[in-house]
Amino acid sequence: MKTHEPMNRTPSFASSWYQRQAISFAVGLLSLIMTNPAIAQEKMLRTITVTGRGEESIATTLTLVRLGVEVQGKVAADVQQEAARRSTAVVELLKSRNVEKLQTTGISLNPVYSYENNVQRLTGYTATNVVSFRIDTQKVGTLLDEAVKAGATRIDGISFIAADSAIATAQKQALREATQDAQEQADAVLGALNLTRREVVNIQVNGASAPPPPPMPLADMALRSGKVEASTPVIGGEQQVEASVTLQISY
Repeated sequence: MKTHEPMNRTPSFASSWYQRQAISFAVGLLSLIMTNPAIAQEKMLRTITVTGRGEESIATTLTLVRLGVEVQGKVAADVQQEAARRSTAVVELLKSRNVEKLQTTGISLNPVYSYENNVQRLTGYTATNVVSFRIDTQKVGTLLDEAVKAGATRIDGISFIAADSAIATAQKQALREATQDAQEQADAVLGALNLTRREVVNIQVNGASAPPPPPMPLADMALRSGKVEASTPVIGGEQQVEASVTLQISY
């Protein structure tokens, strides 16, 4: 008679237990993987986006000027030479007065025609040389008078700006104001809904700019007649510096 050895079920039981633990761990891991994106997505959905604006006014201390020489005559070469002679005198004056950012902005020589009985006839030429520069506003009145005496016959316009350092300081302040404005807007909306502002999840600086005021045209005829007076006051006024910041804030 054969005897049967009792079956050892311990390894089978242990294996089953480990399998259950592995399955449980896998399910938990899967649940964690699936839950985190949902939480993150929900967090992103619970945001408010606001754009704040800041503005600073600063005094203008510099004047941008565009002036030049315009000469008319019968012969093109003579007209061009006379325009060059006068322009050289004006440029030498400007350099002697230490103006900033002096540069040529236009040179032209154009024919002039007359029309009689539908017939076009060449009557002469017009040469124009134009330069631009900037100078302290307190000095611009006197300089314009001197430029006319040196040979300038036209002023295309002047505009007023602040110094570069003043603009840079104002831009930073305008950005701070824009950021604070955006936060206050978010607080006003969330407060009305009994919600609380949490953290900023995205920042977009839209920029800080200081566009100069549009040029002020001056009458050419006053220059041609030499009636620009050195005592004429020139007042610059103020320049606006604007900034914009967009915040995405969770709640």
